[in-house]
Amino acid sequence: MNDLSSPLNAAAPGENGTATPAATPATTPPMARKPDWIRVKAPTSKEYGATRDLMRGLGLNTVCEEAACPNIGECWSKKHATVMILGDVCTRACAFCNVKTGMPRAVDAAEPEHVAEAAAKLGLEHIVITSVDRDDLPDGGAGQFVKVIEALRRVTPTTTIEILTPDFRGKMRASVEAIVAAGPDVYNHNLETVPRLYPTIRPGARYYASLRLLEEVKAHNPLIFTKSGLMLGLGEQRLEVHQVMDDMRCAGIDFLTMGQYLRPTKRHVEVAEFVTPQAFSAYGAIARAKGFLQVAASPLTRSSYHAGEDFAQMRAAREAQLTKATR
Repeated sequence: MNDLSSPLNAAAPGENGTATPAATPATTPPMARKPDWIRVKAPTSKEYGATRDLMRGLGLNTVCEEAACPNIGECWSKKHATVMILGDVCTRACAFCNVKTGMPRAVDAAEPEHVAEAAAKLGLEHIVITSVDRDDLPDGGAGQFVKVIEALRRVTPTTTIEILTPDFRGKMRASVEAIVAAGPDVYNHNLETVPRLYPTIRPGARYYASLRLLEEVKAHNPLIFTKSGLMLGLGEQRLEVHQVMDDMRCAGIDFLTMGQYLRPTKRHVEVAEFVTPQAFSAYGAIARAKGFLQVAASPLTRSSYHAGEDFAQMRAAREAQLTKATR
C-alpha cells in the first residue's frame, strides 16, 4: 500500500541504457516453503463465520482478508477484526503488499457509522482502523479517519481506538494535525523495513518522512501512544535493525512490533530469510533494553495482532513509569 508502481512489474534499465523486459511468470522464483513455526490452521470456527458475515453485511473491508494475514482464524474467532477504510483499492503497489492497486472508488460516506456499528456489535474493547493509501484525495484520506474516530466515540465511547495510517505523502502535517485532534489512543505508522531496502520494498515512501510523521504526532499530543512495525526476512542486517530501533526511540515511538515477512504470491518480493523464533526473542530483548514501553516480536506478530492486550500492557507500563518518576 505504499507506492504507485511495483518494482516487480517495471522494466529495468540494461547496461546500454535500454529497458529490459520484466520477468515472465515462467522465470518467477518459486514460493519458499514455510517452516513449521509459522504454519497456521485454516479458520473453521462459528465465530469466524459470524465476524465475516458482519463485515460483509456492513460493506466493510478488513486488512485481515485483503493482506492475507496468517492470524485471521485466531483473531476472527475472538471477534477481533481490523477494519480497512477508504475502500479496498490502493493507489500504490508495494513489493510486499497483497492489497490490490489501481484507481479507488469514491469515499463511502456511510463507512464511519458502519465501522462504529461493527465495533458495537462485536463488543470491542479496542479497535484497530487502517486504510489503503489514497494519494488521489486532497487530504490523503485523513478526513475519513477523523469521521471514523468521531463515530466510534459517539456510538461506543468506552472502546479504545488505534489507527494505522499511511504516510500522507505531500500532505502529512495537516493530516496528522487533524487526526491527532480527533483523539485516537494509539497512532501507528509502520516503517516496514530498513532504509537501505526502501527503493525496492517501499519505493513510494521515504524512511525519514515516516519517522517525521510519528515525531509530528508526539509534537501535537505527547500523551498519544505511538507505534511502528518492521517486517523481517527481507534481507535486512542485524545492525540495520538495531539502528532503526534507535531511530524510533529518537522519534519517541512507544511500541515496536516485529514479524516475519510472508510472500503473498509469486508476484511479490521473495522471502530472503525465515527468521527463527529465537532471533525474534533476541531482537525483542534488545528493543526493551532500548526503552520501548511495549514490544511484540515473533514470526506471526502483525501490527494489530493482540493489539488490545498489548495496549493495556503499554498503558500500565507508562503509568508505572510515571509513578516511579514522581517518587
